[in-house]
Amino acid sequence: MAWFFAETVSAPTHTISGENAHHIIKSLRMKIGEPLTICDSSSIRHDCIIEEISGDSVVVRIERASKCENEPDTEIILYQALPKGEKMEFIIQKSVELGVSKIVPMLSKRCVSRPDEKSMRKKVERWNKIALSAAMQSRRGKIPEVLSAVTFEQAVNLAGDSAIMCYELGGVPMGDTPQIKNDKKTISLFIGSEGGFEESESQMVLNNGGSLVSLGKRILRAETAPLAAISIIMYLTGNLC
Repeated sequence: MAWFFAETVSAPTHTISGENAHHIIKSLRMKIGEPLTICDSSSIRHDCIIEEISGDSVVVRIERASKCENEPDTEIILYQALPKGEKMEFIIQKSVELGVSKIVPMLSKRCVSRPDEKSMRKKVERWNKIALSAAMQSRRGKIPEVLSAVTFEQAVNLAGDSAIMCYELGGVPMGDTPQIKNDKKTISLFIGSEGGFEESESQMVLNNGGSLVSLGKRILRAETAPLAAISIIMYLTGNLC
């Protein structure tokens, strides 16, 4: 079933316009009588039937409204050190599919990619479009936001004791961290760029009450590590089983 988002949804009928209407009419070529779902900003899903297609708008009749059950009960905020090239787009797409709540790009000491302010604005705009598309495809109850880049120090201060850093020089298993064992409802996941993290950065996380974890004996690529770590956290918290 086609899945869309809207800030609010009116009843008993709702009019879809703009890009969503264009997608329904031109890309999906949907017809009157076909079903679709709209999820609002309160994560309420509205199961609808297309009632009218006119020009550049689509009118749907709401058949049923219920709480969307597709969101995990653990919030994962991904603090991703900027990788090179277009790897960030892949990371965002797959992280949203796996259930992250928010993505915060960060600039660690070993980041090669350091876009200027104008370039960053354009990247964030595109990244949020990718997040929206991934949320629609995976039928999320909300659209995870991709923020503008922060410094590593800012990220550590924002995360506090909810931080879990995947550290290539070793750490405890994910399930042994206090963040998982104490059933924290918000986990801040720190993933490095191609060069990983410096020791001083790992120490900063520890000093703020965070944990260092290992993802095993093999070194994962910058675009593989976040997906592995998110999957592990989702499994350990009962959100991937």
